[in-house]
Amino acid sequence: MNGFQSLLVHLDGTLRAGARLDLALRLALPWRARVSALLAIERSHLPLLPLGPGIPPLPPDIRMEAEHRRHALAVYDQSCVLSGQPCEWLDSDGAPVVDTFTRRALLADLLFLGQRDPDDLEGSDVPGDFVESVIIGSGRPALVVPHTGEIAHSPDIVLLAWKPTRECARALAAAIPFLQNAHHVHLVEEDGDEMLPIPVKVRDYLHLYGIERVHEHARLTEQDAGEQLLSIASDCDADLLVMGCYGHSRARELLLGGATRTVLDSMTLPVLMAH
Repeated sequence: MNGFQSLLVHLDGTLRAGARLDLALRLALPWRARVSALLAIERSHLPLLPLGPGIPPLPPDIRMEAEHRRHALAVYDQSCVLSGQPCEWLDSDGAPVVDTFTRRALLADLLFLGQRDPDDLEGSDVPGDFVESVIIGSGRPALVVPHTGEIAHSPDIVLLAWKPTRECARALAAAIPFLQNAHHVHLVEEDGDEMLPIPVKVRDYLHLYGIERVHEHARLTEQDAGEQLLSIASDCDADLLVMGCYGHSRARELLLGGATRTVLDSMTLPVLMAH
């Protein structure tokens, strides 16, 4: 496969925004992909004191918004200079963050998003459910970058989590370029598929793409699947985890599967997800 042609990176005021853009620019080089960096942040408001009824909303905190924009621009300039690659700058200019990024994501092959860091106060300029909302709303695969730790320039060891669902099928399809370049692919499947009349043979599918070095692990149980995945990833020193993103929106509430929530909360390695 020729990899991806259009990469979209989310920029905000957080410390790890640069890590996302650096990773995208590194991966784009062999694929000759176009990279776009979209600054998408919420307009910040000062806390409203309970001084009485009828108090009008406070105006946006322009200083905080401007500071985060300056930070993102500095990250963008530095990453572009160091990589020597072209990158398109985009700015949502205060438009609704999730909707704006999701619309742009519809025409991207791969998204680069950041795990929420509860200790980074600058992350308050993005909704708490931003990552999962964008993945589910756009239907595009996303590489979610952890908020801490080193990130491999190109994943050498990949852990593929599989069960026979459309989410996993889409994640697997998106991960093929990574799996082809990896030296070791670890495969873990969820219990149950072996009882079907015609079980899906993931290993055979991988062989069609020349992916031969596949190490199979014991099957996952449905209970605590997220914790099991992260434990296996740690045991095999994986540089990348590939999995489906499970969830849906009901009314205004975003409901996530247990494994998806656990991984997004506790991941310490990049995770390629698709819905």
